[in-house]
Amino acid sequence: MTDTSVLAPMPDDARGPRTTRQWVILAVAAVVLAALCLLAGRWQWNRYESREIEIDRIENNWSAPAVPVDEILPGPGAVVPESDVWRPVELRGTYVTDATVLLRNRPVAGQNGYHVLVPFEARLPDGQEVVVVVDRGTVPLGSDGAEPDAFPAPPSGTVTAVVSLRADEPASSRGAPAGQVQAISTAQVLAAGPSGAGWAEGRTVGAYGALRSEQPAPGISLATLPKPNTDPGSHLSYAFQWGIFAIGAIGGYVLLWRRERGALRGENVSAGDLLLASEDLADAEGVRARRQPRDRRPSAEDEEDALIEAQLR
Repeated sequence: MTDTSVLAPMPDDARGPRTTRQWVILAVAAVVLAALCLLAGRWQWNRYESREIEIDRIENNWSAPAVPVDEILPGPGAVVPESDVWRPVELRGTYVTDATVLLRNRPVAGQNGYHVLVPFEARLPDGQEVVVVVDRGTVPLGSDGAEPDAFPAPPSGTVTAVVSLRADEPASSRGAPAGQVQAISTAQVLAAGPSGAGWAEGRTVGAYGALRSEQPAPGISLATLPKPNTDPGSHLSYAFQWGIFAIGAIGGYVLLWRRERGALRGENVSAGDLLLASEDLADAEGVRARRQPRDRRPSAEDEEDALIEAQLR
């Protein structure tokens, strides 16, 4: 006869206490997990701080009065300072319409389309000229769902344009069709024009402009560029969530250790255990109550049996 007690699985409470090695492994795992959570929280915090700096810069510069471009870009080769990004400046000169280039894959407010980039020759008070690429706005996709069928030209002759200065974007390594670019990098935009970038050599700056207004006004305007987004995002809440996860990793280890130590001392009775025990006791009392005979009135047969027993006695 097979001894089924040998084959029966051991109950959970039959497992012995964890060894020191197991506790060390658990402790290391909890510390590593908490450290990773803290690193992720720190990364989110840094993104939150960077975003707050960017929002403050936008709020301060976007509504500032326009200044002559030479106050920020004094001549060829100048780069817009980070503190002056989004600052409106006034350009006076002419658009180089023949060098117009389209920027692709840059949706605005969730709408696909193309940005129209036109170089602007701005004359400075000291007689110098600088070439600034101006993002004049957007046009929708063409009828074939690709390039626009046509787009309005900028004003001709001398134009006074107010633009928000942006830092030149890094050159893109992605290819683009002729007359199009993937980034607003002054060198790439000028090189993508029909005549190349040679005509502007030695006059470019490390910045481009997002058009705010221009005089005289064009006959047909492009879709204007919206105010930059100032939504702070969820970086701050994510940073706190990762901090809570780190606390949970350490707290979970401590709780497990305390519960096992309490179990070894017989102190592992929890509120849940008491509740289960009370339910079991109530069930047992109910079974006993159902098994006990209940008091009832004697039937006619009982009375007849009692009478016969009395006569026999």
